[in-house]
Amino acid sequence: MLDKLKQITTFVFDVDGVLTNGKILITENGDQLRQYNIKDGYAIQLAMNKGYEVCIITGAKSNSVELRMQGLGIKHIYLGASYKLPLFEDFLNKTSLKREEIVYVGDDLPDKEIMEQVAISVCPADGVEEIKSCCNYISPFSGGEGVVRDIIEKVLKVKGDWFIEKPNADDGSVTKN
Repeated sequence: MLDKLKQITTFVFDVDGVLTNGKILITENGDQLRQYNIKDGYAIQLAMNKGYEVCIITGAKSNSVELRMQGLGIKHIYLGASYKLPLFEDFLNKTSLKREEIVYVGDDLPDKEIMEQVAISVCPADGVEEIKSCCNYISPFSGGEGVVRDIIEKVLKVKGDWFIEKPNADDGSVTKN
């Protein structure tokens, strides 16, 4: 898998069960509340600042999901994906990326078809069994607990991109002398 890690330029993530723990709180107004891991967000921003592409393909339709992803600076956001493959193909067409340079992180059956087509497929420790059996790497971290940081860190370390001289905690950008 080390050779495959060196070829990665792009990360594609599901949201619920990957960037979150998969639990949704519903307010009396009907708003859906999700909890995100700040370390995952930092790793996403670092990867983008180092030139990696990041894409979100999720069944979630909530405006708050879109706001969070936009807040991280992610440009490729696909919400309301009941069938994810056409959206993944749209992303590939828009960016001219190849499947061999992509990591996909998913946790449940809607992710399986894409996971079988990319260089590296990853699932969190609490992913469903069908996904665990088809992925290349099962992270020791559960969804919403650092699975995203785990795979980004592995790729960036292998490629020599993990270290930053002066991180800026305000926006995740890198400042150099």
